[in-house]
Amino acid sequence: MTHLLALLIGLAWDRLIGEPKRFHPLVAFGRWAERCERWARERGLHTQRVGPQPTPDSMATAMWRERLAGLFAWLAAVTPPLLLTLWLLAAFPKLRWLWEGLILGLALGWRSLEEHIVAVADPLARGDLPAARAAVAKIVSRDAALLDARGVATAATESALENGHDAVIAPLFWFAVAGGIGVLLHRLANTLDAMWGYRTPRYRDFGWFAARADDLLGWPSARLTALAYALAGHVRDALRCWRRQAPHWPSPNAGPVMAAGAGALGVRLGGPAPYHGVWQPRGTLGCGAPATPETPLAALALLRRATIGVLLLTAWWVSR
Repeated sequence: MTHLLALLIGLAWDRLIGEPKRFHPLVAFGRWAERCERWARERGLHTQRVGPQPTPDSMATAMWRERLAGLFAWLAAVTPPLLLTLWLLAAFPKLRWLWEGLILGLALGWRSLEEHIVAVADPLARGDLPAARAAVAKIVSRDAALLDARGVATAATESALENGHDAVIAPLFWFAVAGGIGVLLHRLANTLDAMWGYRTPRYRDFGWFAARADDLLGWPSARLTALAYALAGHVRDALRCWRRQAPHWPSPNAGPVMAAGAGALGVRLGGPAPYHGVWQPRGTLGCGAPATPETPLAALALLRRATIGVLLLTAWWVSR
């Protein structure tokens, strides 16, 4: 009953309050993570690849030093909030329902995701491409100014499907599996991956552990999300796209989620996209016609149906 009450509190927080506007704990965590990164680099754990003629051995040593720095920074960032949460749960066991409900409510981003996608879909439907580009630039990393209407619709739909996993179904999965501490661990790992998990010279090696940790923690919930999308849409197309297309997508978790989601919607996503002024090739996801101004809202409807199914399963599991 305690976990069921916490689940209801978390859902109520997300639907009624959403993400805090002035102070969000994840913003504070992001600042703490930046300090941990500086600490790891300043303590000599990080070595830039410099030198007139770097040898393979020196480059390998530099790579592993950067990975070690990233590992220490990740542990330094994640350990304090996890220990504080464990202490609160142990020190105030009668308030466990409240602590876990608040953790889940702050980790969920269902309402926020819907607001961001609607902010793209509305001007797109009116034919206001500049406003749609400005809105989609807030939720994707590609160069929104280079996107046409179809590109904006594709980007918004992909964001709805992928973040439907990261911000909605994954927190519910981890709540069912490990309660509030599981939700917190996944959310912090996901945040650090968003900060450090880039293939840039600065983070290619430093963010290696952050990216691997997020991949590991997201692996089971991504498959659950892909299955939920399939059952909430065109099942055969979703399963076929998942099986054939996901292995060719760079991300081991985003691939199944977006391929199954696109197949469930009967829409074709993926394709070339601009990043840092360069159009980069990407594989195809889904099947059918390209995205239209209505597709992002269809993705939200698919997410809603999938989440209801996962919610019922979670409520049954935690109330056993």
